[in-house]
Amino acid sequence: MNPDASKPKPINWPSIEGSPNPLGVTYVAEEDAYNFALYSQNAREVTLLFYSAEDSARAILEVRLDPLSHKTKRVWHCRLPRQQLGLAQARYYAYRVNGPTPRGPNQWHAFDPEKILLDPYAKALFFPPEFSRERAQKPGSNAGQSPLGVLAPRATSNKLASVPPPRHYSDAIIYEMHVRGFTASPGSGVAAERRGTFAGIIEKIPYLVDLGVTIVELMPVHQFDPQESNYWGYMTLNFFCPHLGYASQPEAPVEEFRELVSALHSHGIEVILDVVYNHTTEADHLGPTYSFKGIDNAGFYLMTSDPTHPYANFSGTGNTLNPTNPFIRSLILDSLRYWVTEMGVDGFRFDLATILTRREDGGIDSEDPPLLSAMRTDPVLRQVRLIAEPWDAGGAYQLGTGFPGMFWHQWNGQFRDDVRRFARGDPGMVPKVMQRLYGSDDLFPDRIEEARRPFYSINYVISHDGPTLYDLVSFEKRHNEANGHENTDGPANSYSFNCGTEGDELLTDETLSLRKRQAKNLFCLLMLANGIPMFFAGDEFLHTQRGNSNPYNQDNPITWLDWSRLVRNAEFFRFCKRMIAFRKAHPSICRSNFWRDDIRWRGVGATTDLSFHSHSFAYYLKGTSLSDQDLYVMVNACPAPLNFMIFDGLSKPWYRVLDTSLGSPEDFCEPGEEERIIGSHYQVDAKSIVVLIH
Repeated sequence: MNPDASKPKPINWPSIEGSPNPLGVTYVAEEDAYNFALYSQNAREVTLLFYSAEDSARAILEVRLDPLSHKTKRVWHCRLPRQQLGLAQARYYAYRVNGPTPRGPNQWHAFDPEKILLDPYAKALFFPPEFSRERAQKPGSNAGQSPLGVLAPRATSNKLASVPPPRHYSDAIIYEMHVRGFTASPGSGVAAERRGTFAGIIEKIPYLVDLGVTIVELMPVHQFDPQESNYWGYMTLNFFCPHLGYASQPEAPVEEFRELVSALHSHGIEVILDVVYNHTTEADHLGPTYSFKGIDNAGFYLMTSDPTHPYANFSGTGNTLNPTNPFIRSLILDSLRYWVTEMGVDGFRFDLATILTRREDGGIDSEDPPLLSAMRTDPVLRQVRLIAEPWDAGGAYQLGTGFPGMFWHQWNGQFRDDVRRFARGDPGMVPKVMQRLYGSDDLFPDRIEEARRPFYSINYVISHDGPTLYDLVSFEKRHNEANGHENTDGPANSYSFNCGTEGDELLTDETLSLRKRQAKNLFCLLMLANGIPMFFAGDEFLHTQRGNSNPYNQDNPITWLDWSRLVRNAEFFRFCKRMIAFRKAHPSICRSNFWRDDIRWRGVGATTDLSFHSHSFAYYLKGTSLSDQDLYVMVNACPAPLNFMIFDGLSKPWYRVLDTSLGSPEDFCEPGEEERIIGSHYQVDAKSIVVLIH
């Protein structure tokens, strides 16, 4: 009898067959092996491909996965020792996937057994010199022309810097920024090799601190298609990798991005990412097959019943990811967690967030969409800022109580439109602007059933999507010819106005002075409103895009910040800087609740003229409840001066802080040098705002 027959002989199945978790490639240090896991509900054949650093076209190893051993439910998996099978010489990896042919609604498969496919969970990417979007649009192999995942030779340290991340409340000021556009211009003063990169932003942090912003919102930094001509970055290829084009050291994009986050945190600045989880760069049925299409097209995308247009297009870009699919939902959650725990970011702004609430049939779940519910209950994600763009290209508009995300902030497009129209001089806007300044309680009501807060509203007049602040007051028409769509793209009506002359060709000193005054008015109203303000990089020194209101494909001086305008418009920069500092010094402006009993609405007289043809109002904001000073604000959007009577707080003298009609530096008094007001009247010039304190 064998004496060892009764001894346990445990077998570690994952060491032999691989584990279905986690998805992607994982280095298992104790085994010196790689675990691979790929989700596909409809695949019938999956083959792993490995490439050397010297040859990204011909695989040095192919591993075909046996579904009897290497498939658990919908996940294909395997574990490969690094020192065997020639894997030690492999630098890159990819997949080939085959499955059924297309067979009707919701089964529009797009399997191509020759196509080289990128792992959706790849944490690092490589683009071969012959990379081709065009080749990916055609059937058959694109070997040597497809993006590949990078195999990490060893486990990497994921320890983040020890600087505690900041969190801002009453002093929250969001600065929306395009990574490349911020420093791409030689005039940025950034070293040539770091212009337009994460490292370039690090060089400009002293500028951000001087300006006074407390939150930086980066336009998309996920790896997007470098051949898609989308400068803005809204055509995502991979949801885990930083865009290689934004790294001054392309071999270390993760490290450079983390260094940026750490540097911003060390200066008290939060980092928010603009993320695009509603579609991918694979576009419609005519678009390329890089990854999702070839792995499980019918499961990953929302489909129609029309074979000539099989993709639902709620994004306006050709396809829409299916947020009800368990893989897509897990992918989004895993990606978000990765950028928080491994990259250190503080929150996310979700492009076309309404799509995340759509059901598989395209309808909207307005109660408790599974993806939003999962975010709300996730122990990591429930701690970070979540900001919705509460609409989509399919016509859905959920601003306010219509968006089902609990505790989410929302881009307040109504604030943008109402403030622009009021400044332009449109009639009937006084009641609306008063409501926007108050905190938009019509959209975020604090009645007992809702208990919403004003800080849910992200107030903005300008974002990347539309004209710049200077262009808003300089062009009445869009000038988007450079985009290649015969000037038909972009918003048809931005509520812009040119102050008398279209553009700068025939600009007079009088027109330029009015434009600067109106720009100050717009920035002033933004900073005086309850809620969290956001503005776009460059607006503080009147950057121009030459009237282009949709420069999504303009990687050139149209979108690159022209830093010479900082010198040319130094007085406007000073005004914005002082306005930001004023807001941060007065917590009674941005509160956790609405102003309620602390606000008294006035006009040129004791009551506000709310009539259709009114263009002026005033208000007294009491600051005692927050140990703050009182404010008296007078707003005149009329084309003529108005004599306002001051009705409140006359027991103590009032002091003028700012008057947008005055030139610099008189337009904004330095702290401690405010001008005392004699009497109870103040004449507010045409198209001007005056703020008093005591």
